[in-house]
Amino acid sequence: LNKNTGRAQCWGDPDSGSSCSDLDFAGITDVYGTKPYDDPGAFVALDKKTGKAQCWGSQTNGGACSDVDFTGVTDVYSNQLAFMALNKNTGKAQCWGPKWSGGSCSDLDFAGVTDVYSTGLAFMALNKNTGKAQCWGSPKHGGA
Repeated sequence: LNKNTGRAQCWGDPDSGSSCSDLDFAGITDVYGTKPYDDPGAFVALDKKTGKAQCWGSQTNGGACSDVDFTGVTDVYSNQLAFMALNKNTGKAQCWGPKWSGGSCSDLDFAGVTDVYSTGLAFMALNKNTGKAQCWGSPKHGGA
């Protein structure tokens, strides 16, 4: 990604986001990707100032995010198949990707979360001040 020109080059597996020539990267401040394993991957390009974001790659593994509101997002986290967009100031979070791998977090409270960690198919949100931790995603991989 060239932040000055808003142009990017992508390459690799066509199912994992190698095609990005039709995307507009103008103003993008951050790019995130699912953690690479054997599954098709996905990417998120975010302009934190405006909340404008674009996702591409595997549509089932996080490459489809048109329903996600990125306004005010301070951090984006990923595991192998899912993403989490978090506003640490408000505690509002949105997750997408396969539900069983952490793509669903709407029933969790992220107020005060200081850190988010992930395994291949699960997430853990931690509030270091209170010691409270929440896990979601695949139970076999650390989710609850």
